Amino acid sequence: MEKNMGTLDRLIRLTLAAVIILLIVLKVLTGLWMIIGALVAVVFIVTSMIGFCPLYKLIGISTCKD
Repeated sequence: MEKNMGTLDRLIRLTLAAVIILLIVLKVLTGLWMIIGALVAVVFIVTSMIGFCPLYKLIGISTCKD
């Protein structure tokens, strides 16, 4: 897998994941929204850690500087 996510993109995703997790912990998100939020947060964390986004690959986007 070739990296297709830049540093800023990865930091934004990690920040959004942290906000979503905080909303879940504070019980702002409950029920179905909590489940959806948790899944989104996990995807953001995993893609940020590996630096590869499959959706970016499908649509031909790369935020990684060559």
